[in-house]
Amino acid sequence: MIDIESKVYGTIAPALRDAFTGITTSGEYVKAPSEFPFVSIVEADNYTSLNRLDTSDTERFATLMYEVNVYSNKGSRKKSECKSILAMIDQIMYRMNFTRIASTPVPNLENASIYRMTARYRAETDGTNIYRR
Repeated sequence: MIDIESKVYGTIAPALRDAFTGITTSGEYVKAPSEFPFVSIVEADNYTSLNRLDTSDTERFATLMYEVNVYSNKGSRKKSECKSILAMIDQIMYRMNFTRIASTPVPNLENASIYRMTARYRAETDGTNIYRR
């Protein structure tokens, strides 16, 4: 299995911490974060790229999908804060050759005072380079 999760997380998390005071990040999904703003960056799918299979006995390319969840509980600006954080994540992911395949607000049924946005990104990699599909 080709694994570049630490490279992706290691690029996004420090940039967010530099840009947003007090932001917390995690490489794992967190159902109910205790600090805000909060971002989880998770590799949600990793499979062999079928269109790039050859006769070797090793995986040469993998298709990856990352899910990013952005949470805010900031008074009247929580939606704006989530969008601002997600805009920066978009820029970073695009620079790494990922394509956003989804972006949506997610109702937080357990606590309506917390705003949440989820985005998904996809790309292919050979373990060294990342390619847009």
